[in-house]
Amino acid sequence: MTLRVLVAGGAGYIGSHTAKALKAAGHLPVVLDDLSTGHEEAVRFGPFVRGSIQDAACVTRAVREHRIDAVLHFAANAYVRESLENPRKYFRNNVANTVHFLDALLEEGVKTIVFSSTCAVYGIPPSLPIVETTPTKPINPYGQSKLMIEDVLRWYGKLEKLSWMALRYFNAAGADPDGELGENHEPETHLIPLLVAAALGQREPVRVFGTTFPTPDGTAVRDYIHVADLATAHVRAVTHLAAGGASESVNLGTGKGTSIREVIASVERATGKPVPVIYGEPSPGDPPILVADPARAHALGHRFEHDLDSIVATAVAWAKKGTHRA
Repeated sequence: MTLRVLVAGGAGYIGSHTAKALKAAGHLPVVLDDLSTGHEEAVRFGPFVRGSIQDAACVTRAVREHRIDAVLHFAANAYVRESLENPRKYFRNNVANTVHFLDALLEEGVKTIVFSSTCAVYGIPPSLPIVETTPTKPINPYGQSKLMIEDVLRWYGKLEKLSWMALRYFNAAGADPDGELGENHEPETHLIPLLVAAALGQREPVRVFGTTFPTPDGTAVRDYIHVADLATAHVRAVTHLAAGGASESVNLGTGKGTSIREVIASVERATGKPVPVIYGEPSPGDPPILVADPARAHALGHRFEHDLDSIVATAVAWAKKGTHRA
């Protein structure tokens, strides 16, 4: 099965890695991106349409010109702290614009979509590991905006015959093992690239919030998943739907929790340098542990090939290539 896939937000971090994975699997990725946060140099695996998901005319032209079969939707704002400071932006861009996007797709008969969701929909989970049936209680507008679209997808699935899958990421990390793609966020908020840059002398010491959590070493524990494994999971998800598979929300995490101190140690092994860190108080509402139960992902055939040291090694290799890349 060869699919022509519209990759909304395909010039961004996860979107660009997924476009590469689609191409490698024999599909055609057509990137739709307004470049507000993405990078045009990351669009190298198929056609590029510069435009926004809120522009129905642009979406319609892209679908018709490239005869789109399915959609991967990555186009959203994704900073938790910013969502608390500017909730309007998150509900406008992540919710309202996505509804306009879905409506434009449905008008053109495109009824297969994989949505980039997040473990932030769970808020502070009452039990661990987190399964898909764990209550969803977001504690910030970012997580709420993603959950609202999952609800829209569910209703459109029932009433509009939309075939959908929402992939709830845990902590995306790492860079393309081939060295073609990596992280270049502005601002950068992800832990691993910050630690790597600090170790390499490319930035100031990293602030780590919290050393008294009820975890083995006092620092927060998270589930880190390599961006290449995420990309492969998206390819599998869209082909699953195209073949008639069921619509659902699925966790994408490895099931292995890693503390911040353990990540720091891995970065120091990979760089051979100490990581300058400043420890501070935990952020209000920050969960001590977030770890996925990957059973459902495994049942769908997803396999996560990269461990923490592999993730860090690719991040270090990317950082050494320079910071002004896709």
